[in-house]
Amino acid sequence: MILKVLGSGSAGNCYIFENDSEAMILEAGVKFSEVKKVLDFNIRKIVCCLITHEHKDHAGHINEFLNDGITVYASKGTINNTLIKGFRLPLILKAGTLLRIGGFKIIPFEAKHDAAEPVGFFINHEETGNFIFATDTYYIPCVFSNLSNILIEANYRQDILEENTRNGSISLAQRNRTLQSHMSYETCLKTLLANDLSKVNNIVLIHLSNDNSNALDFQEGIRKETGKTTHIADKGIVIELNKTPF
Repeated sequence: MILKVLGSGSAGNCYIFENDSEAMILEAGVKFSEVKKVLDFNIRKIVCCLITHEHKDHAGHINEFLNDGITVYASKGTINNTLIKGFRLPLILKAGTLLRIGGFKIIPFEAKHDAAEPVGFFINHEETGNFIFATDTYYIPCVFSNLSNILIEANYRQDILEENTRNGSISLAQRNRTLQSHMSYETCLKTLLANDLSKVNNIVLIHLSNDNSNALDFQEGIRKETGKTTHIADKGIVIELNKTPF
């Protein structure tokens, strides 16, 4: 299984998990035309698109996905707060309820963000093992077992955020919203260390702020503290996301 990052940040989020026979998409924050290009226009292999919440950088292109026949899942709160155009509607998912879609088993979990009903995902596939996808949440209210891969937000670092507030790069209102809607580097590290990382092969840091983060510092810091291969989810990166390192 490979992970293809089409976008990870305020400009638009989209991640494709793909093998020879199927593909699962997380987030509809980029144009569906970009997804089709990355999949060599083989959209029949797409088993679903999962959306975490209604903000435009995560769900802004949902209608393009729906109108091209892609099965989209989102929480009821997300659907109710998204403008759906056309006759196709997303399917409702609920935190704590298992979904089986293609070769994927998916359990949504509650996220902590300034959205109607945001979720993250605990996912299993025979090729990836267990992995989590957690973005736009200032903390994760649960821990996980037997993880092989982790995709987790590291949006900002506290000292960078405070300096940008002091020098006027961001407003106090922006600072306060960030604290209550996104995960800091510090919380990301604490969250990782709260989980059993013994079987983890890859940690992928997602949704870094353009202004309030330092990608190289974040990558090296997490790698050093966890001892795990750590990636930054830059647009265009492709990562082997298998259950074993080989």
